[in-house]
Amino acid sequence: MTYDDPFADTSPWDQPSPTVTTPEEPPVTFAPETPTAPAGRAPFRIGFTLKSGAGFDSEWLTPSVEGDTAQVTADRGVELLTAMKAVGLIDLTAKAAQYTREQYKGGGGPTPKKFENGKVTTTQAAPAAAGGGHTCDHGPRNFKDGGTWAAYFCGGRGLDKSQQCPPLWRQADGSFRAK
Repeated sequence: MTYDDPFADTSPWDQPSPTVTTPEEPPVTFAPETPTAPAGRAPFRIGFTLKSGAGFDSEWLTPSVEGDTAQVTADRGVELLTAMKAVGLIDLTAKAAQYTREQYKGGGGPTPKKFENGKVTTTQAAPAAAGGGHTCDHGPRNFKDGGTWAAYFCGGRGLDKSQQCPPLWRQADGSFRAK
């Protein structure tokens, strides 16, 4: 084998390069891909509601997973919830919500809502003119103001209407009494 003289006065770039022939390769063709999962939404879905408190004002996380089989979907649900805990997403959500509540500078907004006897209700504080503190045999009465009417209702939860004490209705002079 001979080597070019590195100290020669000629440049290797000035010389014509030898022609190199390569064997001809067949053209590459691709087969169309077959889908691994059916098109559209997966037939199984699990939604989770992670609620940090009993009230409507507490933070909620509502992650969900989907899968082609019930087993795959359940496995993904376990994986998702485990990952949320492991990376601290659940704790971070609670801290962010607490921080947001601490930053709130608003005044007396709407009265808090609660869930009673299958319905969302708004319980308002008793008006100062009424004297407040109305009770019955079942505990403190619940004040409700319907705009054109107001009343104190029996404090017994889960009782039939026949077992409840009669409501105390607001009178024209601002006092409350049963009809």
